[in-house]
Amino acid sequence: MDTNILTRNEKLAQKVIKGLASRNMTGHYAASKEVALRLALELIQIGSTIGWGGSASVNEIGLKAAVCQGDYSVLNRDTAQTPEARRKIELATFGADCFLCSSNAITEDGILVNMDGYANRVAAICFGPKKVIMIVGMNKICKDVDAAVYRLRNVAAPCNAQRFPIETPCKANGACADCKSPETICCQMVLTRFSRIPDRIHVILVNDTLGY
Repeated sequence: MDTNILTRNEKLAQKVIKGLASRNMTGHYAASKEVALRLALELIQIGSTIGWGGSASVNEIGLKAAVCQGDYSVLNRDTAQTPEARRKIELATFGADCFLCSSNAITEDGILVNMDGYANRVAAICFGPKKVIMIVGMNKICKDVDAAVYRLRNVAAPCNAQRFPIETPCKANGACADCKSPETICCQMVLTRFSRIPDRIHVILVNDTLGY
């Protein structure tokens, strides 16, 4: 990556980290995916119960694979054989020590902006797991809430829609149609502007392009 981009990303990350701190959340900066993985594992105690929401970013730094191979109690919804079994695991995740996910967008002043279809991810961000660890590429930093919402609708949703066997306007056209499709993945939008519990939400900003 160009050194000027690296420098800009580090400076912007520090601004976001300051914003997160003002909202009772903890930010970290990782210069690479490898550093991000190390930071994340340092935040998870050995023996912890760990679950996750859908996240390409968590996969891309190797965090999911690392916890599955480590000395942890993993609530792995990916191994569920039926929808009922998957739901049982997702409900158990609310009692986990640690929840892994990303954020669809973060504003420069530290507001987390997320959109979900089933809401298991945004629900766990709001309540339940003792600690939330977010892996977020610098590509997800937005100027303000309006820019973040635009990103959710016109970048994150159309890209994520490609991953699933669904039929939505954004999957077909690449842009938001503000649809009410039965298969829409834009059902709940959550803005996290403050954490009542200090040090519960940790955001690792990664000097890379991650996820959608």
